[in-house]
Amino acid sequence: MKKAEADILSVSTENPFLCPYGTPHGVVPFDRIRFEHFEPAMREGMRREDEEVQRIANNPEPPTFANTVEALDRSGELLDRVSTVFFNLLSAETNDQLDELAQQMSPLLSAHANNIMLNAELFARVKAVHDAPPAGLTEEQKTLLEKTYEGFRRSGALLDAAGKERLRAITSELSTLALQFSQNNLKETQNFVLHLTDEAQLSGLPEMQREQAAATARERGFDGWAITLQAPSYGPFMMYANSRELRRRLYMAYNTKCTHDDAYNNFGIVRRLVNLRRELAQLLGYSTYADYALQRRMAASSANVYRLFDELIDAYRPAALAEVADVERKARQMEEPGFELQPWDFAYYSHKLQLERYDLDPEMLRPYFELARVKEGVFGLAHRLYGITFRPNPDIPVYHPDVTAYDVLDADGSFLAVLYADFHPRAGKQSGAWETSYKEQWTEPDGTDSRPQVSVVMNLTKPTPTKPALLTPGEVETFLHEFGHALHSIFARTCYRSLSGTSVYWDFVELPSQFMENYFTEREFLRTFAVHYETGEPLPDELIDRIVASRNFNVAYACMRQVSFGLLDMAYYTQTAPFEADVPAFEREAWKRAQLLPQVDGTCMTVQFSHIMSGGYAAGYYSYKWAEVLDADAFSLFQERGIFDRRTAQCFRDHILSRGGTEPPMVLYERFRGRKPTIDALLRRNGVDR
Repeated sequence: MKKAEADILSVSTENPFLCPYGTPHGVVPFDRIRFEHFEPAMREGMRREDEEVQRIANNPEPPTFANTVEALDRSGELLDRVSTVFFNLLSAETNDQLDELAQQMSPLLSAHANNIMLNAELFARVKAVHDAPPAGLTEEQKTLLEKTYEGFRRSGALLDAAGKERLRAITSELSTLALQFSQNNLKETQNFVLHLTDEAQLSGLPEMQREQAAATARERGFDGWAITLQAPSYGPFMMYANSRELRRRLYMAYNTKCTHDDAYNNFGIVRRLVNLRRELAQLLGYSTYADYALQRRMAASSANVYRLFDELIDAYRPAALAEVADVERKARQMEEPGFELQPWDFAYYSHKLQLERYDLDPEMLRPYFELARVKEGVFGLAHRLYGITFRPNPDIPVYHPDVTAYDVLDADGSFLAVLYADFHPRAGKQSGAWETSYKEQWTEPDGTDSRPQVSVVMNLTKPTPTKPALLTPGEVETFLHEFGHALHSIFARTCYRSLSGTSVYWDFVELPSQFMENYFTEREFLRTFAVHYETGEPLPDELIDRIVASRNFNVAYACMRQVSFGLLDMAYYTQTAPFEADVPAFEREAWKRAQLLPQVDGTCMTVQFSHIMSGGYAAGYYSYKWAEVLDADAFSLFQERGIFDRRTAQCFRDHILSRGGTEPPMVLYERFRGRKPTIDALLRRNGVDR
């Protein structure tokens, strides 16, 4: 017996991954999982999947949809379970041990995946079914067949032996480098602190932010106050701090992450990632990585992405320049006529201008957005639209005390899903916000509907010793956004795991999330939950009026910012020759058409731009703007019929949220909307003429 097999057997009776969970709804037994369980369970998962794949590949029966394509989709269940938990924790609750194991296991997992996709006998069976598809397949089965065949082709199944060997090396190195990029970014974020000891340095900061900074300092063993690069600390400091020098220091710390001459420098990793992806695409017969990626997107081509950018720049850039000029005028009124606006000034003086125009301050609204009530409002919105309810289930184990688990019940009381909610920043947690699943939905061969286990992970303002968690409007919108993704998974009702929930084209996946953000500026929604956390008084109508009136404040600037990120992404992934450029210089040139503020020497976003380097959005960041066209167009139908209209909501659920990737996204969208989307609703929403 090999040592690895002996190790697996020795822990099989105590490793929770290797036996039935015995938990409510079969959820992950986080209370029983230890670090030492991951590696043997992943290795056993790979071994079992290898056996399953060999049985499919060597099946003496002629290849059929059921014994080949469907069987392949249902294989690898153990490995999927273990690796899903592992990589989710790597983002939400990591430590040095997990990071080291990830570096060790990622090349092995990559090699394992390559062994499947480059298995000639297996591909021959898939190709046989694909080339002569049986009659009577459902639309979902046709989609699975096409996706499976394309998955093999795009993974190198048609390459010669030398090409396959090179592809193995590329994908292995990509998995390792993407992980290292992400870990470097997290380390740089966690390692920095702006330690303040003079209360005068807090001038301008609201009381809530002072309390947060004091609590952070205590957590780190400091006296005074600590400002970090995590969003609930960084964002408010840049908006409120009167000290321009401290704002500059914090801005430079954030925007020079992973540029320093140390172990966390990402310049070399960026160049290598870009070149490996280009080489991968060209090995498979594409000119650029963007061509490769966009073949499986609604946009379909680089030309269509750039056409969207051009349309947005033409429509929004004049208004964006005017918005920046207004902020600079405000700064010169407050400072001196020759004042030159810098990036660390924009949030500060923009806030002053917003106060002047609308008498509206995010801190003014915080008392009305207590997290507990916001949860009630967001969950209540889902109940009003779809009839579903959320019940806390304390019997479900969680991976951190901050996390709450809910049973999600349908309108008829039947079980729909488990939802994990993880709201606050902490050491070991990546910045930003995301939705993920610990288990997708699928239908068992006997017809049983196996329901999903979904998680929303955010970095929202934490409670203080004297106040509960009070959110800014932006944080409420973040909650709505990630909750929209969660609904996409919660409502999944498909046959196959690989087509379920958010397993859709990358430029379609943001539609359900961005759709939910529309509700934040709807007074009927705000009135359902926004009350003062101390007095219970509802959010005054005059404040709601100001929220609605200020909805489009600096909206063109925000659009250009998103377009600039998309331009940068496309610039990297439309490279046809080896990329050897100076990364900061390349960045400045790539996005200059959409830049509105001075670009500061020494700063670089690329080296911390996890979305496009390690997060799956390579040649796909445009998706946010693409989906924004869809979400505005979709919400306009609700505005016509009533924003809580159950019939329209049911149609959205049936044709968009429940169907996952079972059919082409435009087919699903037209089935819901009755026509193709246009940019008109987005322009109307933003008050932009063209």
